[in-house]
Amino acid sequence: MFANKEGQPVPQVTFPTRQGDEWVHVTTDEIFANKTVIVFALPGAFTPTCSSTHLPRYNELAEVFKASGVDEIVCMSVNDTFVMNAWLADQEAGNIRVIPDGNGEFAQGMGLLVDKSELGFGKRSWRYSMLVKNGIIEKMFIEPQKPGDPFEVSDADTMLSYIAPSANKPDSVSIISKPGCPFCAKAKQALIDASIRYEEVILGTDATSVSLKAITGRSTVPQVFINGKHIGGSEELDIYLAK
Repeated sequence: MFANKEGQPVPQVTFPTRQGDEWVHVTTDEIFANKTVIVFALPGAFTPTCSSTHLPRYNELAEVFKASGVDEIVCMSVNDTFVMNAWLADQEAGNIRVIPDGNGEFAQGMGLLVDKSELGFGKRSWRYSMLVKNGIIEKMFIEPQKPGDPFEVSDADTMLSYIAPSANKPDSVSIISKPGCPFCAKAKQALIDASIRYEEVILGTDATSVSLKAITGRSTVPQVFINGKHIGGSEELDIYLAK
């Protein structure tokens, strides 16, 4: 079993990071001193669970965490700084700070550096999350020591339930649209007026009309989804919001 380090200080590590065209050395103290920080660590950038769920959900809930007293959300992985920066840009996760634990020093200090040589990964971090206050670990959620890459307890919703169990979570909203569509503009404005953040999928850029029909059974835009439920077009959205 991995050791739980609640009540202990985080490891002292200096991380070489690339910021613009400059090398900047970031210390553990710079990350954690006099701050409340969430850390979630994962096996690797660009890997499936990390890219589809782990990082996006922390990014999505960032404002709720901030309102609950969290100063920063940090993602750590045993990758170099160029890979981490490219992954962050690809994910468009502007609410997350990525830290490259390239040599695995932080993961080793946490007792969570594992051998994934069978996958060609070498040494990587086990998946976990933790809440750190002024450099001291208050709470840890370590994934169970099972074969593969379990993802059961280090997710953003579990962390939020610990920090602020009664916090209201934002709706997950997506709108499929196309440029120049007046009904799409109307639907997007309705969401903005209702203070609802949304992700836009643009036909011709992010998807095709074939995908639109396959997903929604319709050939017109916009098509709106809220929390996984298909709401429909702009008129149906107005009815939904009126409720």
